[in-house]
Amino acid sequence: MDFDWHSDPLTRATPVTPNYKNTQNVRRFMLEQCGPTFKFNRPFMAWIRNGDPKTMGDVVDEWRRREAPRS
Repeated sequence: MDFDWHSDPLTRATPVTPNYKNTQNVRRFMLEQCGPTFKFNRPFMAWIRNGDPKTMGDVVDEWRRREAPRS
């Protein structure tokens, strides 16, 4: 059975599957993990769906890397 991105529980270990969707469930998870400044943008969404194996933990880490303050 396919993962239901709308209602199945998400953890950092959840694999990003081919049927991945940017749902409210995913948005809640990302806000919990990344804080209130989290937002999706097109380049980030394209990275999530690029076909490379990744987990939701990888997605969180990549968003944090992209949004890290530059010195």
